[in-house]
Amino acid sequence: MPERAATAELTQVYDRTKRGFGVPWMGVVAMAFAHYSNFYRCLWTSIEPVVATNAFGDACRELRACAEAQAGVFAPPAIDAQLTEIGYDTNEINQIIACNEVFSDGNMPYLLLASLARALLEGFEWSGRVPGSALSRPAVEMPHPVLMEPHHVDRKTAAIYDDIRETLGLPFVNTDYRAFARWPSYFALAWCNLKPVIQSTAYETAVSQIHSHAVKLAVDLPNVTGLSPQDLVDAAARDADPAEVLAVVRLFQWLLPGLAFNVAFFRAQLTGSAQPVG
Repeated sequence: MPERAATAELTQVYDRTKRGFGVPWMGVVAMAFAHYSNFYRCLWTSIEPVVATNAFGDACRELRACAEAQAGVFAPPAIDAQLTEIGYDTNEINQIIACNEVFSDGNMPYLLLASLARALLEGFEWSGRVPGSALSRPAVEMPHPVLMEPHHVDRKTAAIYDDIRETLGLPFVNTDYRAFARWPSYFALAWCNLKPVIQSTAYETAVSQIHSHAVKLAVDLPNVTGLSPQDLVDAAARDADPAEVLAVVRLFQWLLPGLAFNVAFFRAQLTGSAQPVG
């Protein structure tokens, strides 16, 4: 259920998630999980106190560094000169970089959430570490990104959306891509450079590295409430067949490492480095 169409009750769930993660948008993964209300309530109640710890902040930074290191191996080509030729000025390019930063940073909490959910539903214990000290997560400074929905875009961008769905094997276009499409000529160029990388055999290896690191970081987070695999399975069973819930969780958990890589690749095209600024 997209944010713009959410009921009042669901909007509260979405707002709670965004506040907890310190992000200005509700990730598709969490929206899909929230469809199973008992499952998501159980999962979020257990991870909400964790997101306010240094351990969670450290895990997000480490996971982002992993994604950006993997993207850097492919030496993303710089496209700023091409954008300048088209007519982009420095301010516009900086706006795209700022938009990218929202997802470069904000995708990490969602990836940790999905990785933890999958591990638990598959029976892995949430071993946890000693809880870190409280960390005051920064307030959301950027408004909700402007999203170019399929019914907003011209034929050329609509064709890119179709290409993304076909290339990634997904029935939808992620929020990140709909935000980058705010600058259609930039987005077309960025995607044109990324697509061959996605189709390479080395891409799957890179994404697998991000996936494995995300799972390790997730189960090492402090288990403040003592959530067990059976607790989460029982909660899921109150919504649907736990196998159905697990299938949805697996889909999104495997999608997110690739998305993290792709956003890192886009960033490196604009900054000349996949490393975060500052």
